Amino acid sequence: MGIYAYIKTFFLHHFYCVDLIDENAFLLSFGKNLRRLRKSKGFTQEFLANELGVEISQISRIERGIINTSIANASRIATVLDIKVSELFDW
Repeated sequence: MGIYAYIKTFFLHHFYCVDLIDENAFLLSFGKNLRRLRKSKGFTQEFLANELGVEISQISRIERGIINTSIANASRIATVLDIKVSELFDW
């Protein structure tokens, strides 16, 4: 199954209730959680960036809540971290 088919299937079959928070707070929370999960696996930003084929600075900016990332990238990050995509949003 391709990544986009997986994402479509994932969101069609899993519904989540979330509190409404502003975008900046969301990005900060997502980034802090990503950093926590990455470190819990013993991975560096450099390792994650290399696995994803992106610059280290992109991982740093995501973790600091400076930039948003796509759901496709979130899925790829989850794959590298060997976690469910939903764990990236569980804070």
